[in-house]
Amino acid sequence: MNTIFLNVMDIKADDPVTFTFFTGYMAMLAASVFFFFERGQVDGKWKTSLLVSGLITGIAAVHYYYMRDYFAATGKTPVALRYIDWTLTVPLMCLEFYLLLKPAGAKSSFMWKLIAASVLMLVAGYIGEAFTDGSTAHSVKWGVISTIGYVYILYSAWFGEAKTLAASSNSAAVAKGINALAWFVLVGWAIYPIGYMAMPGGWLSNMFAPEDVNLFYNLADAINKIGFGLVVYGIATSESK
Repeated sequence: MNTIFLNVMDIKADDPVTFTFFTGYMAMLAASVFFFFERGQVDGKWKTSLLVSGLITGIAAVHYYYMRDYFAATGKTPVALRYIDWTLTVPLMCLEFYLLLKPAGAKSSFMWKLIAASVLMLVAGYIGEAFTDGSTAHSVKWGVISTIGYVYILYSAWFGEAKTLAASSNSAAVAKGINALAWFVLVGWAIYPIGYMAMPGGWLSNMFAPEDVNLFYNLADAINKIGFGLVVYGIATSESK
């Protein structure tokens, strides 16, 4: 414990990786408190959506609390902790699509297909990153498998079931919100593959140091998890009016 404390206190001003761990923790915690408090200000049918938004950032805040100390103490990427966080929060982000589109007729099968795609994406990514042998072939193989799950979610958001349901929702706020979430999946989630390719054996490993993978992951987490919640909050408040 003393070792961890001393490492935390010795953070250098030019250490952006550790800085983003601490900033990510505080941002996620603040967002979670905000979503939980605002939940009481929206109509009943949107309360669950805001609850899930608070859970996403709350779970992330807890994991960032441990990841920041782990990185400060060891200087190593907290791969296991990060994927535990994603295994809990990414399916919840997919659940948000279902909750927002349920009034428009979304069925539970729609939800489970998105969750299954997210699990495939995460499991393959974890195998590629946690069990890397430093070879490009390993990272590429599991990266391609992971991308299959990502592409399915992306297709659903832009052209598939999510897009169709949003168009038939008879709600400008929901349609606009789903479109915003689709942009998060397209642009925000695309940051994660950059981090994945920066690991040893990845296509970008010659351009970045091993610990730099955390810069991409921390940035993507803050943008996507908080951003998802803010979109849901915007829909809920608009519809509640």
